[in-house]
Amino acid sequence: MKNFLLLAVFVVFGLVFFSGCATMPQTWPENERNTETQMVVIQEKIGEGLQTRTLSLDESQVFLTTLKGIRTDYANLRDRRVYRDEWDRLSLRLDGLEEDIDRALIRPARMEGPGNGDRIIAIQRRIDDERISSRLLAREKREFQSRLDSIRREYFRMTEDGRYPPREESADVSQRLDLLERDLDRFR
Repeated sequence: MKNFLLLAVFVVFGLVFFSGCATMPQTWPENERNTETQMVVIQEKIGEGLQTRTLSLDESQVFLTTLKGIRTDYANLRDRRVYRDEWDRLSLRLDGLEEDIDRALIRPARMEGPGNGDRIIAIQRRIDDERISSRLLAREKREFQSRLDSIRREYFRMTEDGRYPPREESADVSQRLDLLERDLDRFR
């Protein structure tokens, strides 16, 4: 009976000791490595998004600023004895940032067919060809050229700094190009 009582005391003390260790602050080297790896992956995603122009400069700056804040918190936790939930909170923040970047990288597919920039070039060639072949009078050529120049200025304003124009503005440019093409078709 004494052996059983002694064994029970050892089991209870063992449980108390091990459960106390789990709640005590400690270093978490595996969490450090996982966090470092995830931060590198996120940084690469931001770089690839900028390179492919899927992310605008503003979006990438927001993501990089958020990542910088997470890196600061990571540096504060690294090689320190902390509770596990601090690493868990940091991991959740990284997961949230990565999800936001993934959402920004997966944009709806652009409209089929040539983009507005390609259409502007094609219409310019068409106006030049019509003028050379004398199908357009000088007055008509000036009118069409003026309209195209106005559309081109608006398009360049929207796409400066490598940004994609908002969908509404892009649709407006597309509609104006459609009208110009229809008017050109009347002179054939």
